[in-house]
Amino acid sequence: MPAAVSSRHFTLNNGTSIPAVGVGCWMGVCGEGEHVTTMVKTALDLGYRHIDTAENYGNEQSVGKALRESRVPRDELFLTTKLDQSDHGRVKEAFTTSLTKLGVDYVDLYLMHWPMAYDESGNTLQPEDSPTLVETWREMERLLSDGKAKAIGVSNFSVQTLTELLAHASVVPAVNQVELHPCLPQHELVDFCSKRGILLTAYSPVGKTKFADDPAITAIASGHGPAVTNAQVLLSWGVQRGTAVIPKTVHAERLKENLQVIFSVPFCGGPDDLEHSGQLVHLSAAEMETLDQFHGKPGMHRSVCGFHSAELGGSCFGWTYAQLGWAMAVGGIHL
Repeated sequence: MPAAVSSRHFTLNNGTSIPAVGVGCWMGVCGEGEHVTTMVKTALDLGYRHIDTAENYGNEQSVGKALRESRVPRDELFLTTKLDQSDHGRVKEAFTTSLTKLGVDYVDLYLMHWPMAYDESGNTLQPEDSPTLVETWREMERLLSDGKAKAIGVSNFSVQTLTELLAHASVVPAVNQVELHPCLPQHELVDFCSKRGILLTAYSPVGKTKFADDPAITAIASGHGPAVTNAQVLLSWGVQRGTAVIPKTVHAERLKENLQVIFSVPFCGGPDDLEHSGQLVHLSAAEMETLDQFHGKPGMHRSVCGFHSAELGGSCFGWTYAQLGWAMAVGGIHL
């Protein structure tokens, strides 16, 4: 029997539940492929019920193939996909295309992947240009009317861009998906979203292993026994602080390890879920504090993603950090 990860849920602001642990489908490069299908099918077989993809990843068809070939009923899955920057001016059409590629009648969550839009030539529009992020959000709100998008949210939004959106939104985003890990804990954003009923979902939650073998993290893992991995500690930190996590790995054993964590969050399972769950990893207050402050170590406060640019004092996909609401810091960025 697979570990009952689906018993660990957060409740979104629309009343629906999202599994605390999912599998991310960004494969490092865009494109369809059997490797994507195999990873998702393996994850589903192991007990994952939260699958995260995006039009921008170029693999919605491969994810959909895995869903069709799996024996898991659709109503047991939580499926997320995202609106590409090039589609901000055609939200409904892009959403319909994603449904077709995935081969599903609905998605559980549809996210605006980035706040910036591209024009028809692929050039980045400035924040004041139409469609603005507010105009795009209003079009996303309309998707809720027929139930084909159960919830809507955003991704890569800061306190600044969320504040702008919320000033004009009729629907509060259910989720904000951002880079989150001990090198980039985003404490201010976590607090901001928590107070407004917006769940944060962490991508790159183990930092692409660029810092996971740090002695401080290894010491925490060792304190929980030889079977506990550093990645499990990082995922447990993410969920214990109230964020969902979507680690990605194509390795079946690592998928299994990521699943074998019981987090100290409320869940709706019964005794059988506990009996068949994996390794208990409950971090103490002191261990949580160590990880909360990990970014303060010299050179550690940084992103692990490669989409940043040093131009104009820092930029990402055509917007400066100032426009994105990301403040530069020595050795990294405050997101």
